[in-house]
Amino acid sequence: MTRVAGQREIPPTAGLPLRWQDLFNRSGDLARDLAQQLDIPLPALPCSGTAALIMALRVLQQRMPGRTELIVPAYTCPLVALAAHHCPPLRVVACDLKPGSIDLDEQQLAQLCNENTLAIVVTHLAGRVADVDAATRIAGPFGVAVIEDAAQAMGARDEGKSVGLKGDIGFFSMALGKGLTTAEGGVLFSRDSALHQALHRQCRQDLPFSLRWELQRSAELWGYAAAYQPRGLKYVYGNPLRAALARGDEVAAVGDDFSVNDIPLHRLGGYRQKVGAAALKRLPEHLQQGRLRALRRVALLNSLPGVSVLTDGPGQQGTWPFLMVVMPSAQTRDTAMAQLWTAGLGVTRLFIHVLPGYPALTSLLQPGAAIPCAQSFAAQTLSISNSHWLTDELFEQVLDHLRRILKR
Repeated sequence: MTRVAGQREIPPTAGLPLRWQDLFNRSGDLARDLAQQLDIPLPALPCSGTAALIMALRVLQQRMPGRTELIVPAYTCPLVALAAHHCPPLRVVACDLKPGSIDLDEQQLAQLCNENTLAIVVTHLAGRVADVDAATRIAGPFGVAVIEDAAQAMGARDEGKSVGLKGDIGFFSMALGKGLTTAEGGVLFSRDSALHQALHRQCRQDLPFSLRWELQRSAELWGYAAAYQPRGLKYVYGNPLRAALARGDEVAAVGDDFSVNDIPLHRLGGYRQKVGAAALKRLPEHLQQGRLRALRRVALLNSLPGVSVLTDGPGQQGTWPFLMVVMPSAQTRDTAMAQLWTAGLGVTRLFIHVLPGYPALTSLLQPGAAIPCAQSFAAQTLSISNSHWLTDELFEQVLDHLRRILKR
């Protein structure tokens, strides 16, 4: 369709914009400041959320040698499965979801979990707080670890505490477009003191400083500071998106075209830590404003016939990088995407496939049970940016398109 946002491009997520003074900051300690703000143990800072997961898996493999299966949600970021490539002989087992939910299907999880399972990954997808208690309950009898993938949920809280503290290990991502970014970066921690120290040791052992990567990521961070606004995003995000869709490559359009070669392993450098520490001071207000904006818009979306938005349950307070919308059918979702994906309004899809749908993951996946609910979730969902640049007027345009589609 014709772009309705003119020469502007709304980002797909509500990332915290950097200020130029952040780039020249020389004070603060990112690990210490994260620990204080989020009330978590002093974290290790690997180069990415994926690197954090790899470190966690390697520590668990040392503690539980011989276990070769990793259970993950069937609908999640492909990088979660690709992490297993760096932890041989680990194989990935995809678990179905509850209907219309990001939570793991408990019945299937109980069938998949056994003495050969190293860990269960629970993913706080889209900033929502997933059910960690069910995974912990099922994992307990087998001595299986629970890892909280909170890559999209820094600042989310479950029963008053940061996500990542109910399971055995938690991690956040600081990739571009996340709530807090260092142009890739990870935050890794454990509530268990001995396990926490083991994570730090593993990071020191396996993650050297890399001048090449630090220079590249620092340049990307400067580019992000310059281009992460509606006019700049047209060139660095919008045009590549439309080019990928024009050639029929939906996976590239959402940035899912990962391979095992896309996971460098090094530590987060000191310069980017200083930039992150400066921006972190603004994160609580950024998240609060995003929450207020999201709750207003969730109510409007939920009023549409057959539409539901993933929200928080009792005792949960997630973050809102975007609104995860479940459409009544795959057909209505596809019609909406045909009209809105290229419109510059921050409407996109999160992941294109369930994990078995990515050829790059075939060798890592253990043949498993059917995953119909995850497949339906992938087919019926779209995401709407919660960026402050998506004004009420522009959001109303998105709503209007959805209303007309649902009336057909």
